[in-house]
Amino acid sequence: MESFRYPLFVVLGIYFVAHTGGCGGPKGPQRYDLSGTVTYNGKPVPAGHLTFAPDKAKGNSGPGASANIENGRYQTMPGQGPVCGSHVVTISGFDGVPKGMNMMGTRLFEPVRISVDLPKQNGTSDFEVPAAGERK
Repeated sequence: MESFRYPLFVVLGIYFVAHTGGCGGPKGPQRYDLSGTVTYNGKPVPAGHLTFAPDKAKGNSGPGASANIENGRYQTMPGQGPVCGSHVVTISGFDGVPKGMNMMGTRLFEPVRISVDLPKQNGTSDFEVPAAGERK
């Protein structure tokens, strides 16, 4: 019985690799690396998070992307950035002073949504959070 396990294991391994993109299957839509700055009241946002969601209302689709904000800067993971076209970017910002379990600290403003159009290339996009996003 032992002699049958090894060949079955090899066959299943090859099948798994072939069907999970390991053998040149489709990679999905082109994604672009994106970086930039995030400011609030003219100052860099110390900590936070951005999400890039394709704007379906404007006909854009594909995977979303995200990035952490550190000292006013963000950068998407290589090959994991947004697709091109219209996006809704959601920005959350914090003071960067850890408090208890919250490593990002106190929220500086309520999450803000900004519409942007991203080009078909790697690049930069800077964001200024409007004062209306101020926490009350």
